Amino acid sequence: MKKASILQSAVFLLFIAAFFILHLILPDNSFSERENRVLQPLPRFSWSALQSGRFTSMLESYCSDQFPLRDGWITLKAGSELALGKEENNGVCLCAGDTLIEPWTAPSSDTPEARMAAVNALAENSGLPVTFALIPDASELWREKLPFGVPNDSQADYVRAAYALSAVPTADVLGALEAHKDEPIFYRTDHHWTTLGAYYGYTAVAKALGLSPVPLSDYRETVVTREFYGTAYSSSGFSWVQPDSISAYVPDDGLTVTNYPAGQPEPGTLYEESRLAVKDKYAYFYGGNTPRIEIETGRDGQKLLILRDSYTDSLSPFLLAHYSRITMLDLRYYKLGLRDFLAEHDFDQILICYGVKSFAEDAQVSAMAE
Repeated sequence: MKKASILQSAVFLLFIAAFFILHLILPDNSFSERENRVLQPLPRFSWSALQSGRFTSMLESYCSDQFPLRDGWITLKAGSELALGKEENNGVCLCAGDTLIEPWTAPSSDTPEARMAAVNALAENSGLPVTFALIPDASELWREKLPFGVPNDSQADYVRAAYALSAVPTADVLGALEAHKDEPIFYRTDHHWTTLGAYYGYTAVAKALGLSPVPLSDYRETVVTREFYGTAYSSSGFSWVQPDSISAYVPDDGLTVTNYPAGQPEPGTLYEESRLAVKDKYAYFYGGNTPRIEIETGRDGQKLLILRDSYTDSLSPFLLAHYSRITMLDLRYYKLGLRDFLAEHDFDQILICYGVKSFAEDAQVSAMAE
């Protein structure tokens, strides 16, 4: 018995020593392609950082982020969770058809009232026609795919509660998606909708704006990549799941796109081809999160301002057929003040278009009322 204990201790010590040596030999990584995030570098020591606890916290993050063969261990953990009878890892469920879905937990400290008050205040303060659209995700439309008994709050209930408080016209995106829920309207590895799902959402938004949607048959689908691994894949550890495809429908000719990444204009594009070579391929649409984007279509028509999150990046190209200019602001990154922006620019309509999750959780929604 004593020899067995000594042998077990020796194996354990050899295991620790081997990974310590690997940690010294292998270079640190600054970015995780799989997790699509910046990794913690080795923190600089200081007595003040040690006393405040910041140094030990950063050191713990550093050891976790730079652990040797980290990606392999993440996959092993995910497989172990499944072997133990669990059907999720890191809050992501592995569902039928290699579909990864993150169940939604409604914020316990927030209700639609305060956020809808900001929407209604914007309509009153701006003096412009405002239309409001909420986009539910796969946890609502594909909830039957989730493992039995997994807690999952109703985004449909949230949408109905928010719309009941709205003083402005609303778009029935939920109904439009429900009519096509058996189609690939969401990515299997990402929280966003596919471009096909965005088209169906566009039809609901267009009707709410008083427009006649362009038929899907008028577009030609172009598959731009078949190697898309999204955010659900990054956080789940289920690395054996097959990738998604990304498609484009709207041609990008005849447009002038301008980005304002730091307040100063620079040439942009409807589709950023270079993003297809990196992990975050959803940034193919406009190049990713940007505070302000302006698109001149060369058509006659009205000018539309869209307050949005990233869901709108794949929906807005469909709206270009109806306007002479579309300006999009992401209030998470645009910090110059919405009231001043409206006073300095000429618009005919405002569209507020958010995913349910970001609308319910993003603190910057309140900036609409300022």
